[in-house]
Amino acid sequence: MKSFLQTLAIQRWDDHRYYHHSRVNQSLHFVSALSFIAAYALLFVDPASAALLAWGVSMTTRQAGHFFFEPRGFDEVNRATHEHKEAIKLGYNLRRKVVLMAAWALVPLLLWGSPSLFGLIAPAAGWRGYLHDVGIAWLALGAGGLVFRTLQLFVLHDVQTGLVWAAKILTDPFHDAWLYRQAPGRLLRGEWIDPMDHARHPLQS
Repeated sequence: MKSFLQTLAIQRWDDHRYYHHSRVNQSLHFVSALSFIAAYALLFVDPASAALLAWGVSMTTRQAGHFFFEPRGFDEVNRATHEHKEAIKLGYNLRRKVVLMAAWALVPLLLWGSPSLFGLIAPAAGWRGYLHDVGIAWLALGAGGLVFRTLQLFVLHDVQTGLVWAAKILTDPFHDAWLYRQAPGRLLRGEWIDPMDHARHPLQS
């Protein structure tokens, strides 16, 4: 358990210091975290609506922060290029995220064109039924994406690395809500980039 928690702390630290320099990105992660927590609660009552909230609000705000606001030049804090960070990222780097988000966008179009999903499900009755089916499909996509990458990490690294990454993803909303709670206020005060003084090596300060 001690090794598991240490690995989890390392994965979280690397994720923060490498991929969350923009205060806009941090603020969007804060919004995403709160909506994910709400989706977790809703999951026990209405799984389809929980998935609609998670993908429609939480994932879109979260990934918009990475795609549109996070700097992609040379990382002076970590002395690393964007390409190096993308190559060593354990989870979904930008290329893998493009595939995942493309699948997310394809789901509603697929169900619109084939309400029965080519005979696999009963066709939805009306608009509410259509949204319900989209939500369930998005829930399956999220679970599938989590399991698929976890199994990949089992093969590429080891079982613990994969399990730790899965645990990190599932608990990120709670961690991010606390970690980035001050980001919106700092952004409003005009701080667009986190100076990351806490992440700098002594020789870089």
